[in-house]
Amino acid sequence: MTPEKAQAILDENFAPWVRALDPRVTKISSAGAVLEIPITDQITRMGDIVSGQTMATLADTAMVFACIGDLGTLEPVATVTLDTQFLRPGSGRMLRAEASVTRTGKAMIFTRCVLTTWPGGKDVAHATATFARPTK
Repeated sequence: MTPEKAQAILDENFAPWVRALDPRVTKISSAGAVLEIPITDQITRMGDIVSGQTMATLADTAMVFACIGDLGTLEPVATVTLDTQFLRPGSGRMLRAEASVTRTGKAMIFTRCVLTTWPGGKDVAHATATFARPTK
């Protein structure tokens, strides 16, 4: 799976409101996925801080792509749990999500994600999610 193929999957299959964040798949492999979004006025709240909803959405999307990278193909997955810990306010020019799979089972996939802002490179949130594999 290449970042270009993963980007096409995102562009063709994800909800318009997720695509409105302008996510870019910059890396994908069996080790995980990296997605980035620009920080714009549309995703910040008072104080020019990235909204928690945006961070949770980016983390969930990145973890879906970690599943795709781990599986090597697009397979339907459904979020069962999503736990996000917000560590500090997110600000800057870009929000980056680095996601990986911790375990793949027959019916479930377990993932984690770290969100950082750039410039600065400080962690702003950590997330974990469990995905069901409904076709298995």
